[in-house]
Amino acid sequence: MSTVHIPAQLRSLTGAEQLQVEATNVRQLIEALEAKFPGIAARLCDGDRIRPGLQVTIDGAVSNKGLAARLAAESEVYFLPAIGGG
Repeated sequence: MSTVHIPAQLRSLTGAEQLQVEATNVRQLIEALEAKFPGIAARLCDGDRIRPGLQVTIDGAVSNKGLAARLAAESEVYFLPAIGGG
């Protein structure tokens, strides 16, 4: 199972800092979270994309594949606010 680290602003929905989720890609991970914590998908996604202003990291690497990003059996997933500026 993958470990998903829940951003502070979403912990009121989950009641946890991290959760174990069975998924092979980010879309399945979010669908599994939504099944347990209704409303979380709307906070992570904008339609069929990761919400603007959020970045997904998988096993320490920033992913640019959005919901299609693949997960390994024991991936660590973080949803982080995107950092802008120069």
